[in-house]
Amino acid sequence: MNKIIVILGMCGSGKSVFCDYLVNKGYNKIYFGDVTFDKLKEEGLEMTPENERMIRERLRKEGGMGVYATLNLPKIREALKLGDVLVESLYSWDELKILQDEFNNIVTIGIVVDKQLRYERLEKRDYRPFTKEQANNRDITEIENSKKAGPIAYADYYIFNNGTIKELEDRIEEILKVI
Repeated sequence: MNKIIVILGMCGSGKSVFCDYLVNKGYNKIYFGDVTFDKLKEEGLEMTPENERMIRERLRKEGGMGVYATLNLPKIREALKLGDVLVESLYSWDELKILQDEFNNIVTIGIVVDKQLRYERLEKRDYRPFTKEQANNRDITEIENSKKAGPIAYADYYIFNNGTIKELEDRIEEILKVI
């Protein structure tokens, strides 16, 4: 049976690097954030941290804390037919529960990085960089409004990503051997 690997972590923890690594190994990726980006495009809004936050919070207010999982269930079902699936950017406990209620083949992996190192990495990244202040504000709103901490705290496996990309990849391989 094909499995679903859910990647969890705060902004800048290395989720995208992790996902790129597994996509290159043949995993099908479902990015929950695409829902936000699609809605921004639909409404003709610029892609800014403020607009992204507004859309995320509005969707959750209108559709509940599990709305991103609910909207992505059809994509996940289709992707499972093709092979193992990678889910990136699941935030809330409700989203995790929806997936666990729907599928019995889920593994969660939390990526953890020292906060200041995450903020430094976010300032330097090419795609959607954040200042330290923006990153701190996003952390707080994701914890308070998106309930992001619960799934991270409850992960099946952890990667402590304070090192190099090679060290991250080595830890990914260790986990893949176990699961």
